[in-house]
Amino acid sequence: MTGKTLVLGIGNTLLSDEGVGVHMLDWMQTHHPEITDIDYLDGGTLSFTLAPYIEDADNLIVIDAAELQAAPGTLQVFRGDEMDRFAGKTKRSVHEVSLGDLLAIAHLTGCVPANRALVAIQPQAVDWGHSLSNPVKQALPGAGKHMLALLSEWHCALPGIDTCASAVAANLAT
Repeated sequence: MTGKTLVLGIGNTLLSDEGVGVHMLDWMQTHHPEITDIDYLDGGTLSFTLAPYIEDADNLIVIDAAELQAAPGTLQVFRGDEMDRFAGKTKRSVHEVSLGDLLAIAHLTGCVPANRALVAIQPQAVDWGHSLSNPVKQALPGAGKHMLALLSEWHCALPGIDTCASAVAANLAT
């Protein structure tokens, strides 16, 4: 990878699909144990203590449940400034921290990761429960493919790697 890569899973695992980001960390580590050059971080329900982790990363992938106005299990990837704009729309109470708040801090300190993406999954249920709904559970492999494509693309930025296009295509095809 080019620089330090952080994969940040956020969400509350006590509220079914709201915890998809944290569940996705486990999925990636189980299905892709060969990927060892990245840091996985359970961001839970977010707090300002995550700001230094984000600021220290050169590459950032965030996985979270998001209201996409779509069918449950729908995936959408937001990259760079598009991620910042989408995360900035998140409304929380004055007592909560949002992903937008953390990205704003990184921008203010001049330490926003050069490569950043949000892998967002439309939840079906955000209610008490430890399990993901079937549509969200079925979205995990697709989210993993998007994450692998991002990691491949960022890895291909290293000198001497000439298989970038084929690596990304292969990850999306499988």
